[in-house]
Amino acid sequence: MSHDHEPKDSCCSDQGCTSTQVPTFKKELTLHQPTVSDRKGHSGEFIVYGMDCSACAATIEKAVRRTAGISYVQVNYSTGKMKVTAAEPAALDTLSDTVEKLGYTLEKVQQKGNARIYTIEGMDCSSCALTLEKHLKTHAAVKSVSVHFASGKMTIEHDNPIEEIMREVAKTGYKASLVSNKRRNREGTKDKSGPHAVVLSGVLLLCGFLGSYTDVSPVLITLLYAISIVIGGYKPARSAYYAVKSRSLDMNVLMTAAVLGAAAIGEWLEGATVVWLFALGNTLQTRSIEKTRHSIRNLLDLAPPEAFVKHGEQLLRKAVEDIAVGEIIVVKPGDKIPLDGKVVKGESSVNQAPITGESVPVDKYRGDPVYAGTMNEHGSLEIMVTQLVEDTTISKIIHLVEEAQEQKAPTEAFVDKFARIYTPIVFALALAFMILPPVFGFGAWGAWFYKGLELLVVACPCALVISTPVAIVSAIGNAAKHGVLIKGGAFLEIAGRVSAIAFDKTGTLTEGRPKVAEVMATGSTEEELLSIAHTLEAYSTHPIAKAIVDYANDKGISPRQGEKFRNLVGRGVSAYLGGQEYFAGNLKLFAELNMLVGEIESRIRSLQQEGNTIVIVGNRDQILGIVAVADTVRETSAKALRDLQHVGVRQVVMLTGDNEGTAKKVASQTGVNRYFAELLPENKVSAVKQLQHEGHVVAMVGDGINDAPALAAADLGIAMGGAGTDTAMETADIVLMADHLEKLPYTVKLSRKAIRIIKQNIWFSLIMKAAALILIFPDLLTLWIAVISDTGAAVIVILNSMRLLKVTS
Repeated sequence: MSHDHEPKDSCCSDQGCTSTQVPTFKKELTLHQPTVSDRKGHSGEFIVYGMDCSACAATIEKAVRRTAGISYVQVNYSTGKMKVTAAEPAALDTLSDTVEKLGYTLEKVQQKGNARIYTIEGMDCSSCALTLEKHLKTHAAVKSVSVHFASGKMTIEHDNPIEEIMREVAKTGYKASLVSNKRRNREGTKDKSGPHAVVLSGVLLLCGFLGSYTDVSPVLITLLYAISIVIGGYKPARSAYYAVKSRSLDMNVLMTAAVLGAAAIGEWLEGATVVWLFALGNTLQTRSIEKTRHSIRNLLDLAPPEAFVKHGEQLLRKAVEDIAVGEIIVVKPGDKIPLDGKVVKGESSVNQAPITGESVPVDKYRGDPVYAGTMNEHGSLEIMVTQLVEDTTISKIIHLVEEAQEQKAPTEAFVDKFARIYTPIVFALALAFMILPPVFGFGAWGAWFYKGLELLVVACPCALVISTPVAIVSAIGNAAKHGVLIKGGAFLEIAGRVSAIAFDKTGTLTEGRPKVAEVMATGSTEEELLSIAHTLEAYSTHPIAKAIVDYANDKGISPRQGEKFRNLVGRGVSAYLGGQEYFAGNLKLFAELNMLVGEIESRIRSLQQEGNTIVIVGNRDQILGIVAVADTVRETSAKALRDLQHVGVRQVVMLTGDNEGTAKKVASQTGVNRYFAELLPENKVSAVKQLQHEGHVVAMVGDGINDAPALAAADLGIAMGGAGTDTAMETADIVLMADHLEKLPYTVKLSRKAIRIIKQNIWFSLIMKAAALILIFPDLLTLWIAVISDTGAAVIVILNSMRLLKVTS
């Protein structure tokens, strides 16, 4: 049909292994020496859990080597890794079952292209990440490396063994853990050596301090301070060594130099206090940073690791990684849905808040899509799996958000550049303070040396460089929990500066699904009119035809018997009912039939001006009546647009290809400031550019496909309905996972608060540094106060940024 309107673990003993079987001359047992030809084919690298000795490795090697299609296998007990080469990729997929039968668990190592991904623990600021990057780049086996402080991730492409990379990371004072596809169930044990060192160092410092007020020997007191320095300062000193080796001036270098200097001039109490405060500050920073990082990692726990799979009349529990597309899983009331799929049996309501941010459960019937990580509230559901575990919507969200957190925002990039200039300048000034004034006779060496040490501590830009990334990670993580994907810090900043938002009408402000607005019978009863219209439109797939059929069905009006159905392109449809030909179409069709609409023409024109599409029903003798169909405004649109204006968006604009009457009606219902009507796609681009020329930072909201040119032209592209829509998730800068606008005001509010907090952090950090610098000259600053001004400021900045985790919609 055509019309005028186009809406748009096991133990080794399980295998009979004893400690006497462990070879004492080597950790790795390899029973087969591989040749070059062995290694040709498709390679895979796996983490093996449950091995207690190298005999376990031998057992696994033998079993895997007997697997069809495997040409090479090597299991390394000391690192828990297995390397396999197979003739076909399918052979690698069977290894998990083979190894699990032996009592072990297998995980495939997660990679980005040819690069591996590691989690780095112990980084306190982005200068730590820079030091680690520089250190690893000095190794010939490392082709590329990128360390991102805020997300705690390292992406590295290397030819040498994984354990060598881990050792190199450990040398710099941090801990690397390889990220695997099943990382969600296997978080590494927390390293508690840091807090323990802080406590022991503090106890020794306190003992030395209290001892100074007693008759304890000064030598013993100094010894207590020295041991406190060694225990608390060992890790930063080791990191400082590799930073210097990598030609990097990070906070570990500056702090270590200051402590060594304090010890050199006999200020053991100051030195020990500096070390303890520094270590304490780093511990607090690390704990706080981990909370922000967990804002995304916790999403991994949303989907259950196992599911009930239906085999005939039996239900078998299987790991989600072993479930294939097309299998039927059963989800009971109160259980989480483990994989994306489509309902094939049952009815229920599903809480989709983890994916879309919707607070109200959504009713699900046969044929409806469901997503991993959502909660089945009531009825039992049988679901056909449509995505593998690594391809589910929640997996894509996590992947996109982690990538977003690793992208530097413009402010972060600027601060990093500033810090790289600031630190060496202040370091050079510190050296100048230590040497030049005494050389030219301006005071004693000891006094100026102490001032130089204070400057070294003040040179640490920790709070400054941490001010932006932690805020961005917190904001992006919070947004993801509320069903909003912000794909980078740059887009977060733009969203915080948006002053005008342009909306596509159909499917964005409106439902995109026409509904019957009015029925007017002239030559028959309303029931007869709808019965004939139902008959004529039943064979059409046009949205307007579907709207009329649905309306008639809701009214309980059945269609008549029809024959000889015809589609009259651009005009309507026709069919014979009881031997007489009937028509349903537009004015053009009835003009061709030489039918005069007469007194109802003014009503037709009036309805069209109000944004309705008119379907005229009649035969060759008379007009039976009209059916007015209109696209309805979403219930959430008007409130969302009002809320946008409340959060400071000055211009809310509607763009549509519809006529002036339709545009005016929708504008009045939604409360937009202005609208542009009768636009072609290229005209929408012109409208966006006009708003930009007026001085606005413009966001464009659409479906991510039809509005691609306008989305690209805008400063910020926002797509709706990203759940289950790969195109929208890939093309837009921000994705609203739900198919409505209620999360848009929250997104703008969150972005604006993030910008405010970033500015607060930067100004607070700079003021603290300036105050510390000024206090050096009147001798009001001590080394330990300088440390508090640095590490204390960093902790305050982190805590301030974490407020973004609490922003609600």
